[in-house]
Amino acid sequence: MPRIRTVALAAGAALLARRALRRRIAVSPLWPLPALEEPVSGQPRSRALRLRVAGHEKVADGVVQLRLEGARLPGWLPGAHLDLVLPSGLVRQYSLCGDPEDTSSYTVATRLITAEQGGRGGSREVHEQLREGAVVEVRGPRNRFPLAVAASYVFVAGGIGITPVLPMLRAVEAAGAPWRLLYGGRSRASMPFLEEVEKLGGAGRGRVTVVAQDEDGLPDVAAFLDGTPPGAAVHVCGPEALMDAVAAALPDGCSLHVERFTPRTSTEGDTAFEVELRRSGRTVAVAADTTVLAAVRAELPDTPYSCRQGFCGTCRQRVVEGEIDHRDELLTDDERTGSMLICVSRARGERLVLDM
Repeated sequence: MPRIRTVALAAGAALLARRALRRRIAVSPLWPLPALEEPVSGQPRSRALRLRVAGHEKVADGVVQLRLEGARLPGWLPGAHLDLVLPSGLVRQYSLCGDPEDTSSYTVATRLITAEQGGRGGSREVHEQLREGAVVEVRGPRNRFPLAVAASYVFVAGGIGITPVLPMLRAVEAAGAPWRLLYGGRSRASMPFLEEVEKLGGAGRGRVTVVAQDEDGLPDVAAFLDGTPPGAAVHVCGPEALMDAVAAALPDGCSLHVERFTPRTSTEGDTAFEVELRRSGRTVAVAADTTVLAAVRAELPDTPYSCRQGFCGTCRQRVVEGEIDHRDELLTDDERTGSMLICVSRARGERLVLDM
């Protein structure tokens, strides 16, 4: 994925920069993780918030929206997400899709993913247990998908991938920056926030292209991106195939910014290596077809984990020696210096040493 770079300021984009400056402390890349010297585990941390579920609303087929109430909540910018610690102890991430100016509540939305679809129970807990009045532990906000400052904007969202994009649309519209959106889904009834998205686009202005698969088939990403001027920032969130299509058709001179809701699944080229657990005095072999987490837990069964997909951070460990092949979707560049998520990341060489 190309490195995110800022390009020329568009008219009105200075407003976004000023807002970012005002909130630079609240949305520090390290918020709300503890320093690396503190234990990293699935246990509650001192900076976690406990918020009340004030709203539980169906916003599309299979999609519910939660409004989580608190007071003087940490600020956030478009693209940010929260970690929710669910009643079972599972940790799941959901993009903020409400108003960044609202310091009394956070809004997130999630689609129900059944076991047959590969779900592991997190979304079902949200749908069935986080009813109005429930209290949930929240960590964040964090932002691995910030809105770039650019001459113009192109957004591509698939299904629930609209959630981090929606606040971006509101921000660029308020700033007067040029933008276009391609929004795809299985059906119009399954696409959350569709009415608001179309209203933001303005009738007859051609800024929003909606593609419902049951009516229109799959979106033609290349055709949509054709003619995008150099300097545009292309933000995409959705299924892996959609992201691959955008990356393949990215026009010259445009920057690509992605948010994944599912992990990279390819293991092509993976090789075996060994991991020394320095404090435990043990060394484990990690086969090409397994993970560091699985190998470590065979020796240290109490090693904490949750999502096993590189999203939650529960399995984060300090790396003492060795080069890391980072494959997570959580850690910032600074956080990746000297630490890794052992559920997905691997060694680039033949050996890693972990502080375990």
